[in-house]
Amino acid sequence: MAEKQKDKKELTLEIIDRLKKEYPVAECTLDYDDAWKLLVSVRLAAQCTDARVNVVVEDLYAKYPTVEALAEAEPEDIEKIVHPCGLGKSKARDISACMRMLRDEYGGRVPDDFDALLALPGVGRKSANLIMGDVFGKPAIVTDTHCIRLVNRMGLVDHVKDPKKVEMALWELVPPEEGSDLCHRFVYHGREVCTARTKPQCENCCLSDICPKIDVIENA
Repeated sequence: MAEKQKDKKELTLEIIDRLKKEYPVAECTLDYDDAWKLLVSVRLAAQCTDARVNVVVEDLYAKYPTVEALAEAEPEDIEKIVHPCGLGKSKARDISACMRMLRDEYGGRVPDDFDALLALPGVGRKSANLIMGDVFGKPAIVTDTHCIRLVNRMGLVDHVKDPKKVEMALWELVPPEEGSDLCHRFVYHGREVCTARTKPQCENCCLSDICPKIDVIENA
């Protein structure tokens, strides 16, 4: 078991190195200029593309440009704007409750504590890690669908699909300072090369010679 974990760590470091060269700039694909806006956008991004969220929030922030303004808004009014992202009622309800909590308990600022972030309405581990890494520059691992798919294919985890279990496994393999950027690079790679809905482009992959392609073999 120890030897297998050592092999996974070595593979992880090689993957990190190669993806750094392939994608030198690692950034969140959600547009934001304030922490609270990233909280809103990541909630809207559930079962929706980042590109669509980036368009929808323009109208939302034009009408409600601050935490306080959005906190004052009724969920029904928020829903009218965000419904193109899907699940409009629940997303609007969470956004409203979250903004009100930020206003009432944190003076309109987003807390930089992981557990405090998790206590915000509509915020799960993925969202909290994204905020911790991108906004506050702290160690973070964001286990979105791209990350989960890729690390299973690459053999960094063994047939694990639960986001929290994948996150915990990656904390054992990924240097803390690399986690946030690596997950962004997984998103880029997952969209461009190691795709979900079409056959992965292994012939164009910078990891092809070191990747066991587990899902590809299983689904062949």
